[in-house]
Amino acid sequence: MEHEEKRLNDLDDEQMDTAVSEEYGADQIQVLKGLEAVRKRPGMYIGSTGPRGLHHLVYEIVDNSVDEALAGYCTHIEVEILPGDVITVRDNGRGIPVDINEEEGLPAVTVVLTVLHAGGKFGGSGYKVSGGLHGVGSSVVNALSEWFEIEVSRQGHVYRQRFTRGDVVTDLEVVGDTDGTGTFIKFKADPEIFTETTEYEYDVLARRLREQAFLNAGLSITLTDKRDENDVQSEVFCYEGGIRSFVDYINTSRGLSPVHEDIMHFTTVQGDKSAEVAISYNDGYNEIILSFANDVRTVDGGTHEQGFKTALTRVFNDYGKKFNLLKDGDKKLSGEDVREGLTAVISVKLTEAQFEGQTKGKLGNTEITGLVSKMLYDKMMTYFEENPSVAKAIFNKALDASRAREAARKARDNARRKSALESNALPGKLADCTDKNPENTEIYIVEGDSAGGSAKEGRDRNIQAILPLWGKMLNVEKARVDKVIGNDKLTPVIMALGTGIGDDFDITKLRYHKVVIMADADVDGAHIRTLLLTFFFRYMRPLIEQGYVYIAQPPLYKISKGKKHVYAFSDEERDREIEEMGGSCDIQRYKGLGEMDPQQLWETTMDPNYRTMLRVNMEDAMEADETFSILMGDKVEPRRLFIEKNAKYVENLDI
Repeated sequence: MEHEEKRLNDLDDEQMDTAVSEEYGADQIQVLKGLEAVRKRPGMYIGSTGPRGLHHLVYEIVDNSVDEALAGYCTHIEVEILPGDVITVRDNGRGIPVDINEEEGLPAVTVVLTVLHAGGKFGGSGYKVSGGLHGVGSSVVNALSEWFEIEVSRQGHVYRQRFTRGDVVTDLEVVGDTDGTGTFIKFKADPEIFTETTEYEYDVLARRLREQAFLNAGLSITLTDKRDENDVQSEVFCYEGGIRSFVDYINTSRGLSPVHEDIMHFTTVQGDKSAEVAISYNDGYNEIILSFANDVRTVDGGTHEQGFKTALTRVFNDYGKKFNLLKDGDKKLSGEDVREGLTAVISVKLTEAQFEGQTKGKLGNTEITGLVSKMLYDKMMTYFEENPSVAKAIFNKALDASRAREAARKARDNARRKSALESNALPGKLADCTDKNPENTEIYIVEGDSAGGSAKEGRDRNIQAILPLWGKMLNVEKARVDKVIGNDKLTPVIMALGTGIGDDFDITKLRYHKVVIMADADVDGAHIRTLLLTFFFRYMRPLIEQGYVYIAQPPLYKISKGKKHVYAFSDEERDREIEEMGGSCDIQRYKGLGEMDPQQLWETTMDPNYRTMLRVNMEDAMEADETFSILMGDKVEPRRLFIEKNAKYVENLDI
């Protein structure tokens, strides 16, 4: 190798080009056949090989069964998690065709499971509406499974076939007779692909299956977890109210109080396209919009969501003018004003859905914009005119939001003018670092002046800034934006980070690429962390989305024996260290960061070479949004249920 590098280094530029060209020839081109491409680059097909991609395998199979329900042939889907994290999915649809596909010379079911972009959803009369338009779902799951089995009940017989990592192990064979129809699939995710984990989370699957049941009124979906024979979990999801029940569920689970009794529900059908929306307004300040196309969650929105938002703003402004609720001199209501406190579900169905990517995050069909917009404008305007008391209550909420937004704008302008007149626009308690390159720097947001003092003395002044916080912080979940702007506890954070908040947020102005929350390891510290995370999530969400927010992990114990001392971050680690030291140790329990001297704080929590920090991520923004609403909202009951359900995950918390 060294000889080869020397030979190339000795060549002139022209010779170098020739040498490289000769080395990059036809034999360098690799052709991936069959399902090899899926196993080579699984992230292209399922998003990731982490927990999200693992659960996506189940979604792909269930989505095929849901497509049978959309076609009118399936009424029940059963999903089971078996010991060893084996998944089974059974439906009572038509069953995948088993006759020979002339083009491939194989049974149709074999083609569906071994050939990419093969299925009944590209044309013909198999499916008019489908979420699986890419035709890669079942074959991708097969490719990424250690083993995969399918049984098809069709034409009076039960057919079975088995695969290993996408390769056929047995031919399709008849194994019995039946009067029914349907498809049964059983598979185990391949640990060679999913190296992080192959363990499914029941709650994650339950959330997705519940969602599918809401979107298909009357469809019954059962989820059963049989991994622990002493603790079998099972739920049946079936909602005759469809997306109206969905909106009601969202409001109830988050403890939101609607400002009107009935949930608005509008539908329209135009040829082979249909749209429906369900709308409710609550007394909160955040908007919740869930959009779907052919039962696939469009997390990045798209044309259907665009049509909804445009029409909603028009309805409010036109209704306000028509009934003199908006005076001639009043400013028009903005989209944010009319969406404050909104819970809405948008569901469209169409034959040729255009999604961005296999994970289908955004709808691109332009014709859907007009369909949703016209339906919502016409029917919601009629609803407002027929229900003036509801319209007035919602309209007044939007007016209040508009006034609060205007007050916030003035507060921001005042803050800007004040900052421009001052020589230093940074908060007074901030101990800044000397390096001004954000890629190198980090800011510790520290609970209390005492801990802040230790952090200032113990830090690396070149790259670490310290901002102490004191007193009770504002819960932004219960406050409008005008209350956030100018709040004496939050303003120092906003000024120190430099990005602005809300509409003015600009990630390019971030002064530190690590924003570290450092609070005590007790209930009060947990509360401080939650308040700060709620603020970042609601008003500086890109900080979390782009991975700039961290949580410091200070130790719980200092264990000493003679001149030797070590730190422990859990009770288990404490016991292990005591045993390794031979017992009879002095143990100091840190009740707060202020109990550590600067050197201890540096050694345990701030030294980049030895510290442990948790990066805050947002794998599922919807789940995070719901959690913040439950924990920081007004209603006690949803919070109590959440705590009872999740208490098993919290160990040794000092109360």
